[in-house]
Amino acid sequence: MVQLAKQLAKQLVGVIRVDLYSVLCVRDRAKAVEWFEVFFGRPADEIIGEEYLWQVGENAWVVVDDRDVRAERVGGAMITLGVNDLDDILARLAAHGIGHEPVETYRNGVRHVVLLDPDGNSLSLAEAPAQ
Repeated sequence: MVQLAKQLAKQLVGVIRVDLYSVLCVRDRAKAVEWFEVFFGRPADEIIGEEYLWQVGENAWVVVDDRDVRAERVGGAMITLGVNDLDDILARLAAHGIGHEPVETYRNGVRHVVLLDPDGNSLSLAEAPAQ
């Protein structure tokens, strides 16, 4: 059954459009939006109702949401973003007072670092080794 599911998934690649919305639940929208503007280096790309959205790929978004209905999920998100120029990003963030955990380098050469937003949501940055 698993093999059949894998085959079906491969067949559907390119046939079905996939949009990804990673929702980060926060307590204080103003504080979170300010932090994420620094993190992404720009204001939100869209504001839909009470949600602030940053586009991180062609069909991929990071969403900041502080609605009461999400209160029990505050601080529970974990996402990883693939980036280029990890050192430059970390330097820019440090200049704005945003720290991070130690940078790890995996056996395959990927460099990985974890940052926490003010509510404890985990945002990891991963940089593939230079080719």
